[in-house]
Amino acid sequence: MRELERDLLPTPTTDAPIAVIGRGRVGGSLAAAIESAGIPVRPAAGTDADSAAAGATAVLLCVPDDAIESVCAAVARAEPVPALVGHVSGAGTLDLLAVAAERGAATFSLHPLQTFAGDRTALGGVPAAVAGGDRGAAAFASSLAESLGMRPFAVPEESRAAYHAAASIASNFLVALEQSAAELLSELGIDDARELLAPLVLRAAANWAEHGGDALTGPIARGDAATVERHRAALAESAPELLPLYEALAERTAAIAGGKTPGPDGPGSPKAAAEVRP
Repeated sequence: MRELERDLLPTPTTDAPIAVIGRGRVGGSLAAAIESAGIPVRPAAGTDADSAAAGATAVLLCVPDDAIESVCAAVARAEPVPALVGHVSGAGTLDLLAVAAERGAATFSLHPLQTFAGDRTALGGVPAAVAGGDRGAAAFASSLAESLGMRPFAVPEESRAAYHAAASIASNFLVALEQSAAELLSELGIDDARELLAPLVLRAAANWAEHGGDALTGPIARGDAATVERHRAALAESAPELLPLYEALAERTAAIAGGKTPGPDGPGSPKAAAEVRP
């Protein structure tokens, strides 16, 4: 583990490995990646935090956000306390690890900016938000991420919640949005809705990755107010529960397409949609 072999950082060994606590999708994926990188690792369930932390150089808590503090308290009871204690929460700050810091551990966080469909999700090339309670802990988090093929970047502690909101919009909300579209097609009697929509979704995502907001197409981007109104009328009749979602997204789409400030008669309204783009 060349990246971690610095005077500034403790080096995990067979006798003093990295303990990954939490056997969910993230914990399983990180433990597998650490092992594949040739770094000594000790996977454990959250209920085994005390024994898993004993003798570990570093502990990485891969447990739900609301369990981090309690599991950290168990880790802090280990003798000796691990040199480093970290978590993988996107929204959580290092304050969640305060009890370990009080016992003398350096604290860090490492949040893979990725969605995990299983406990062996590949991490190569995945960005990772890192932070450290001191320079050594921050260097350890970055070095560990790099050792696993991830790309570390810093997020200010005071911005963690907003950072994680962006991640949720990009991932969780995308799934909810596409599922809503698929269910609408299914309600219209169209079979294999997800299969039919998948090429459109994947191409749109690829276009956005390459072109950003300039990838917008469709009636709002081209100023087709009549079509937007037909959408609204159709949703009001066949899926009224989706109309507020459509309205909100239409307003935001028009704002991106035209660089306008949302308002009562602003982007998303029939008038604004016609003014967005010729």
